[in-house]
Amino acid sequence: MKTGTLYGIGIGPGDPELLTLKAVRQIRECAVIAVPGKSPRDSVAYRIAVQAVPEIENKKLVAVDMPMTKNRAALDAFFQAGADMLEEYLRAGEDVAFLTLGDVTIYSTYLYLYPRIQERGYATAMINGIPSFCAAAARLNEGLAEGAEEIHIIPATYQTERSLAFPGTKVLMKAGRQMEKVKELLKGADLTVSMVENCCMEGERVCRSLEEIGETPGYYSLIIAKEAARDEE
Repeated sequence: MKTGTLYGIGIGPGDPELLTLKAVRQIRECAVIAVPGKSPRDSVAYRIAVQAVPEIENKKLVAVDMPMTKNRAALDAFFQAGADMLEEYLRAGEDVAFLTLGDVTIYSTYLYLYPRIQERGYATAMINGIPSFCAAAARLNEGLAEGAEEIHIIPATYQTERSLAFPGTKVLMKAGRQMEKVKELLKGADLTVSMVENCCMEGERVCRSLEEIGETPGYYSLIIAKEAARDEE
C-alpha cells in the first residue's frame, strides 16, 4: 500500500501574499493540513495560510501541540506524540502539509518532527518560505548585507552577548521575551539598531532606534543590529 509524504511548508512571515506559488500548490494537493498548536483554526500559521488557500477550511486539520519550554524530556514526549499522530495519516496513504511560519529550515518546529517520521520509513520534503528577517529588512527598506559583510542569525532566547561581537549584521530572532536583557547588551555595543514587531501581521510596529523599542514588545519581535558607519579618514 502506498504511504503518504510529510511536507514541511514555510508560509512566510505573515502576509498571505508572500506564500510562494509552490507552497500554495502543495498545500492544495495535500489531504491533511497540520499546524503547531492546540487548535488548528487558532494557529497563526493556519490563519495566514487560509487567506491564500481558502479551500484548506474543508481539509482534515490536525493540531500538533508543541509547548514553549526548554525542558528536553518534555519536548521529546510532545515530538513523539506529534509524530505518532502524523504517522496515522501517512500510513493511510495521505500526504500531510505541516505549516510553519517563515522558512521551514530556520528554527522551525518541523525540524523536530521530520527526523522521527523518516526513521519510521516515510518520505519527507521541505518547501521554503520567505524568512522573517528578510521580510523585516524589506519593511525597513534596507539591505541586510552587501559586499563582504557577514550575516549572523541569533536566537535571542539564548546567550547573545558573545554573538553581538561578531562582525557584520546581527539578526536577533524572537527577541521579545528577552528584550530587557537584549537592550542592555545593545546599549554597550557600537551598533545601529532597528526592530520590527509582528512583521507582516496585525499590530506590526517598526522601530528605527534602540530608544524607540520600549519595554514590552511582543514575542514576534526581530532586531537587526549593524555595525555603526565610520567616517573615512
